[in-house]
Amino acid sequence: MAELHLPWLELSICLALLGAFAAGFSRTRELARTRCIAFCGLVFFCTVCEWLDFVSLHTFEAHDHWDVLGWLAHGDVFVVDELSAPLLPLAGLLYLMVILSTQRTKSGRFSFGWAMVGEAIILATLSCRRPWMIIALMAVSCVPPWLELRRRGQSTRVFALHMGLSTLALLLGWLWIDMTMPVEMHASLAAFKANGFAVGLLAIGALMRSGVVPVHCWMTDLFEKATFGTALLFVTPLTGAYVVMRLILPIAPQWSLECIAVMSLITAVYAAGMALVQTEARRFFCYLLLSHASLVLVGLELATPIGLTGGLCVWLSVGLSLAGFGITLRCVESRIGRISLSQYHGLYEQMPTLAGLFLLTGLSSIGFPGTVGFIGMELLTEGAVAISAWVGGIVVFAAALNGIAIVHGYFRVFTGCRHVSAVPLFARPSERIAVIVFAGLILGGGLIPQPGVGSRYHAAVKLLESRNGQATELPTDTHSHAATQANGAFETRPAIGSNQIARNEEQ
Repeated sequence: MAELHLPWLELSICLALLGAFAAGFSRTRELARTRCIAFCGLVFFCTVCEWLDFVSLHTFEAHDHWDVLGWLAHGDVFVVDELSAPLLPLAGLLYLMVILSTQRTKSGRFSFGWAMVGEAIILATLSCRRPWMIIALMAVSCVPPWLELRRRGQSTRVFALHMGLSTLALLLGWLWIDMTMPVEMHASLAAFKANGFAVGLLAIGALMRSGVVPVHCWMTDLFEKATFGTALLFVTPLTGAYVVMRLILPIAPQWSLECIAVMSLITAVYAAGMALVQTEARRFFCYLLLSHASLVLVGLELATPIGLTGGLCVWLSVGLSLAGFGITLRCVESRIGRISLSQYHGLYEQMPTLAGLFLLTGLSSIGFPGTVGFIGMELLTEGAVAISAWVGGIVVFAAALNGIAIVHGYFRVFTGCRHVSAVPLFARPSERIAVIVFAGLILGGGLIPQPGVGSRYHAAVKLLESRNGQATELPTDTHSHAATQANGAFETRPAIGSNQIARNEEQ
């Protein structure tokens, strides 16, 4: 396995923990906020360097340089591959923008120290491929939100019950695998066809963590009772999808993938419909995020190169777009309090910058042309249609409902009347920075999609190759081939079975 030139993974995690220590022992909230921003910037810098270092190696996977934990555990602990390489800087950017946009007047409600602890846990999860460690990190990541709910005097019963059952299902599922099969058979798909019980437990745990219907009420409960920033940081990285990719996709039989895809399709349509009728902005955003996260799961479970490429692209675009969308709602909420969608607020004249970011990030999440989400939604839809016309129609229907919900929310928040305020509500410098960053990434990724799509296509083929246990030839120029496919100039065979990979025919 290739090796990164510097220990970027361990360095980013250690800096996040050091930032948590520095913020937790600050004398004032303002000092804690300043230290947290500084350390988040350093962590984001390390994750970007990790991505660039990995790309320069021209390999599918690489382990961290000077992997101290790997030396102690007699194996690689922190490993980055084409799946996780862009997810790490995305997580670092999310934490940096959320903390940077936190208003000084709201810093007393938001725990900067625990936010940095959560960032360290997320980065460790996304750079880990050991099943037991992933399950442990998923369990530990629930601690910061739970502690905040307790500190705010809110009931933790719903959140603790769902997260506890999810962790228990993952734990029992992988324990059953370890007890009934030798380690050398863990990568064998044939060995798991007769062990549906273990795969079913893993699927239940992952779907519960992803908020799939009917076990989704913990997500709305978290957004209602916790601070908007904490809920956003806990849900937006889509760690449930990461569990599916690491623990389920490599070993699951075809029937289990089909069950997950069906549940995800139902959730996508249900959540999109619920987003249309919400009268409170937090619940509106929660259902919108839930619908998009379910569409990501649909793409991941199609198990075809085009469908999986679309799912991975949508994963990145949803994480980027809805993070900016949620930060916009959070900034508006910090000025006028909880936002009601049952009336018009007319805030456009007061905050045109935030209104523009609201519309841009929302339209990007549904795949508006010229944005980072366009190619991903096109590939996801094409992969779904290749499976079944009904599946493709449901994906398009869910995206359409999400688009209507976003435009409806924009009209309610920013139009309809003239808002009169005694104090100016314009975007502050830190919020303008967030607007510029998100707008640049969304438009840049939409106008120059070839590098991202090529990377996602290569990752999809390699993941399917490892799942089926056979080699798959990649085109000589993967990036240009994937870009050609994204533009529709290709021909794809129907869905694959459990023992073969669908091959694309070059023109």
